[in-house]
Amino acid sequence: MINYAELKQGNHGLPSWDGLLGPVMLSASTKEQWNRQELVAATVSLLNLPEELYQKKLSPEHKTSIIEDRISWAMSELVIGGLLQRPRRAVYRMTKLGRNLVEEYGVKLTSKKVHEQPLYQTHEKELAQRSREDGFSNAQDLGTIDIDELDQIRGQIIAYNNRIATELIERIRESEPVFFEHLVADLLTKMGYQGQNGSTIVTPQSNDGGIDAIINQDPLGTSTVYLQAKRYQASNIVQRPAIDTFYGALSRVHADRGVFITTSSFSKSAQETAKGFSIVLIDGIRLSGLMLKYHVGVQVRYHDELLKLDEDYFE
Repeated sequence: MINYAELKQGNHGLPSWDGLLGPVMLSASTKEQWNRQELVAATVSLLNLPEELYQKKLSPEHKTSIIEDRISWAMSELVIGGLLQRPRRAVYRMTKLGRNLVEEYGVKLTSKKVHEQPLYQTHEKELAQRSREDGFSNAQDLGTIDIDELDQIRGQIIAYNNRIATELIERIRESEPVFFEHLVADLLTKMGYQGQNGSTIVTPQSNDGGIDAIINQDPLGTSTVYLQAKRYQASNIVQRPAIDTFYGALSRVHADRGVFITTSSFSKSAQETAKGFSIVLIDGIRLSGLMLKYHVGVQVRYHDELLKLDEDYFE
């Protein structure tokens, strides 16, 4: 057992998420593989919390307790840092790196040590790029910036959603290629490409001819969008030959438009080639941004109202 009161503390008399990194890893080390709920429950059990603390929620509307939310956040950080891995959906396994660090630091494992890991550094770079594209290059450090309060709130929301977007791409990279093909078809359908009476077809893997999905924008198929989907790791950048191959596949079906989607990025030559072929490119950052916008693979966590005084009422 661990004395929860000796861990780094947050609000509500409970350990903070970063105070739970060590306990999560100690729990994970006792078995080869865990599902998410089992690992959360094992960590809670290790803490030996009083019942009233275990049951604490942020509000009656919350389905999970505060401690469960914080453990889940710690698990997410550990996955990003490469200490835990998800071999498949909702399944967790300790990595060699994780085993080495838990043996060295045990319950004293800190967020600083997790954030020093190369995989976490890559994650931070992606977050920084998203923040720049959103116009909030310092979104994660807004507390030190003298800006309008509403902009600060918006920046914090953007920073949080950017984190979710980055985790979303990591989850997709862990999925099977056929799942990714269905995902991009779902996304473009939600974006309205299918039309009111159109159809979406994910082509069989064994005979797709270089085209992974087809979206007919009308019942007769007179307006069609062809998709290529590549589920790549961040380091596997799509090069020009892949664009040439996709263009060849489009030419064989006499298509005048195509969309190439990847979870990584495109080289400069690939981007230039795509422009000449009228192929739309969607990289991992843009993909996850669109998924958040059209609610594919995510759900709204809270609906809060930001109010202001009604000056007309007082006149």
